[in-house]
Amino acid sequence: MAAKRAIAQKVSALYQEFLPRFYVNVFFHALPPGSAYLGGEPADDFVRVTIDHIARAMDNDAEQQQFLAACTRILQPDIAARGLCRELHADETPFSLWTIDGLKPPAPGPSAGERWRSENRSSAWEGS
Repeated sequence: MAAKRAIAQKVSALYQEFLPRFYVNVFFHALPPGSAYLGGEPADDFVRVTIDHIARAMDNDAEQQQFLAACTRILQPDIAARGLCRELHADETPFSLWTIDGLKPPAPGPSAGERWRSENRSSAWEGS
């Protein structure tokens, strides 16, 4: 449990300067042995990391590679210590297809976006 929390906190820290921390959700889905196969072969030593980017998009290849490198720095020590193989990918969902607590999240900036970041929770705002 402590290792999972440490990973979740490190991942959240990647975003905390420009996004509310509560935007970052980390889920651990353990599969029973014999449930993962790579190329048709059992892969009980495999971890798949899936990231859904919604709040912000990465605009170019340099940003994408920087993000993947940051994720690798966070994940590699824990995963390698367990002798596991890993795969990582990020999807980008359009901001317009996202709500939190039934509210459209505000754009970043000095108004509601900053309030959500400082309070670390959603709240009604003009435009939601």
